[in-house]
Parts: sequence; structure tokens; C-alpha cells
Amino acid sequence: MLQQQVYLLNTILMVADALCIFAAGYSAFLIKYHLYDGMWHFSQNIFNLSVFVVMMINNYVMGRAGLYSDRRRGSYMGLGIQVSKSILIDFALLSAIVFLLGQKNYSRFFLLAFMGLSGGYIYIVRAIFLMFLNHSLKNGFNLRNILVVGDSLRGAMVVDLLNQQLSMGHRVIGRLAVSPDDRDTDGVIGQIEDFARILRRQPVDEVVFALGVNSRSLGLGEYLAACKTMGIPVRILPALWEPGEQSISVESCQKVPFLTLRVDNFNATGLLYKRLLDIAGGLIGILLLIIFGPFIALAIKLDAPGPIIFKQKRMGRNGRIFNLYKFRTMVANAEDLKQDLIDANQMQGSIFKLENDPRVTRIGKWLRIFSLDEAPQFFNVLKGEMSLVGTRPPTLDEVEAYQPQHLKRISAKPGMTGLWQVSGRNKITDFNQIVELDCRYLDNWRFIDDLKILGKTFFVVLARRGAY
Repeated sequence: MLQQQVYLLNTILMVADALCIFAAGYSAFLIKYHLYDGMWHFSQNIFNLSVFVVMMINNYVMGRAGLYSDRRRGSYMGLGIQVSKSILIDFALLSAIVFLLGQKNYSRFFLLAFMGLSGGYIYIVRAIFLMFLNHSLKNGFNLRNILVVGDSLRGAMVVDLLNQQLSMGHRVIGRLAVSPDDRDTDGVIGQIEDFARILRRQPVDEVVFALGVNSRSLGLGEYLAACKTMGIPVRILPALWEPGEQSISVESCQKVPFLTLRVDNFNATGLLYKRLLDIAGGLIGILLLIIFGPFIALAIKLDAPGPIIFKQKRMGRNGRIFNLYKFRTMVANAEDLKQDLIDANQMQGSIFKLENDPRVTRIGKWLRIFSLDEAPQFFNVLKGEMSLVGTRPPTLDEVEAYQPQHLKRISAKPGMTGLWQVSGRNKITDFNQIVELDCRYLDNWRFIDDLKILGKTFFVVLARRGAY
């Protein structure tokens, strides 16, 4: 119910903020109009566009600033600072749009008045909203009273969370300790043995259990049964959860709830966008390959005997094996010669890399400098075996030497480029650092990150950095 209240309250705030922007725009227009005694001419389309743009931008900017979060605002001053920062960003973007549209006669006075009134109206409305919530918290008869059952670590943390939670009105009436040693801690109103008595004598609307793995002997089932019998809703903090943990979520499969432990930051929507980007990029890459591929193939064939395309088994997502395609940049028997060069490996760990590798052909060196040797991998991308952005696809013998903590880097599709490639790959010689970069990409992934990495890859290739 708390999240439903957060959604409802933030929806109200979003509508109120939009109405404030609308009112501020017309107020600024009327002020400017009367200052000019009705002689100020302003394009209605430009005016409407200005108000609409700020309304749309403001909701996004204020959301990013945390003004639509599930935390209750702490102070009026802090609220004012956050609103001011958001409004400054809104109107900086509006000014940029006005400049790009070439509106040289756009009134600076109107822009400043619009900005000041927007910030003022939004702050006043939100301050009244905050005042109302605080008043309800102190005097509201219909507040939801919450009882927390937990130890001094998890239970006290839940109490702090609930005290900061945005809602239409709730308060924590106290905490029941699960250990005799925790009896005198602040906020404790009894022991868990007092559970039934507390429920009968206090107006409890909800119970939150915050028990750790060491509390299994308490017999949680009987307490849950008591709450169900008395018609009191219950929330349970999973014992698996630890402070700082962000990978646990609850999902339903045909109305059956499951605790889910995520290992990366991907979700269904993000994977769809990522796949659409792969298809678009793959098609563009294949088109360029059709145009320039014949010339590259001819150069490879004239330079050294052997096949044009190099095919090698690589490890894909979660152990899937696929054939990776590249333009051949080495002599035909390069794999046989690799064993003689193992001692010269410049990388530390389960990866082989060698600067000035004697197996590389003359044309191969130039193909590597501009990363043209990887162009056939667009076929792997279209087939779904690889992605445009991801982790480096390892060879099978590399994976054989992996430690368990290294396997996370193959928990997602490998990519043609990635965070390692744009972070100066020829300067990073420790395999553990490569794994760290790969895991950072997986743990913090956002769709915009793929676009940034693709953009950086373009400039890295132009600058001829990072390829052996």
C-alpha cells in the first residue's frame, strides 16, 4: 500500500507542477503585456511552445533530482534548493531551444519572469503539500500505525526507512526486539514474546518483520498466522537481504510470488532497446561490408596465402559456443604458432595479447589499426550471438582457465566493443582489471551507456588507439 500511495502522491505532484508552469507562463505573459500597455506582440505559437517545452522538461528534470521519489522531504530549505536547481536546468534548455530556432526577438524579461514565477509557484505548492503531510503526521486520526519486529540492525534500519517514507500518513509505534540484549535500545516497546499482547492492546494497522537468517528458530509461522487471524497485514524483509543489497526483487509468475536475485542491471525493456539497436547497427554494418568488403578481401588475398575470413570458436552468453567471424589479419597457421609465443604474452591472467605480434600480416596490421578486421562480426550481431556493446568474447581455452569470479563477464552477450575497449585496452594488461570493467558495465548498465560507448569507440578508432 505504501508504494501505491507514493505513486498517487507523485502523480498529484506531477500534475500540480505542470499546472504551476502553465500558470507561470500566462502570468509572465500578462505582466509583460501590461508593461507594454498592450502593445507587446508575441507569437502565440512560440508562447505555447515555450510553456509546453518547460512543462515536459520540468517533469523529467525534477524526477532526476529526486523530487518524485518515495522519500519525504526533509526541510523547506532543501526543497527550495532542489526546485531552484531544476528550474535553472529547465530554462537553460529552453534558452538553448530558443537560440536554435533563431528567435532573436524573444523577450529576455518574459524568460526571466517565466523562470522566477515557475520556481515560486512550484515551491509554494510543494511547501503547502509538505506542510499538509507534516500536519497529518502529527495530528491525523487515520494514520496507519506500524509495528516493526526485528533486531537492532535490520529492525532499526526499517524503522528509519519508514520514518522517511512518503505516504498519506503513517507512523511507527515501536519495535519488538528479538533478543534480550536488545531490550534497552531506543524505540523498543517490548520483546517478541509480547507480540500477541501488543496486537490486542495497541492500535496496530500493519506489522513489518525484519528478521535475519539467525532468527529462523523464532517460528515466524505462528506470528504470521496470528496476524492473518486478526486481519492485520504483514510485510516481510527477506532474510537474504543485507544492507547495500539492490539485486533482490519480487516477481509473480501466474500469481505465484518469487524472490528474484538479479546479477546485472538489464531488464526486459532495456534488452528490447538493446536488441533493436543491434539490429539497426548490424544492418548498417552489413551494408558497409558489402560496399568495402570486396576491396578488403582482395587486399588480404594478395598479401598472404590463406582464407579471407578467420573463423574461431568463442564463448557467448552463459556458456553458449558460437563461431566468431573476422577478416584474417594473421598468417594461416597463426594458431599453431601461438604456443611458441605464450611466454611473450603481455597480459596478466586468462587472456593473450602481444604487441608487434610476428604472426600479423602487413594488411592485417592496418585492418587492426582501424578495427576493420572485426567488420564480419556484424553477422554475429544480427544472428543474436553478439551485441554491438558488451564484454570481449573469450576463446574456449581462456574460459577453461577462468576462476569462478571471472565467469560473470560471460553472463551477457559479448560485444564488438565495450568499456574495456574505450578505456585504453592496450594500457590495461591485468585480466582482473578487464573483469572489473566488464562487471561494472553489467552492474550499472543503462541503454544510454551503450550509445556513449559506441560514440567513444568511433573516436578511439579514428585516433588509432588501443589496437595491436
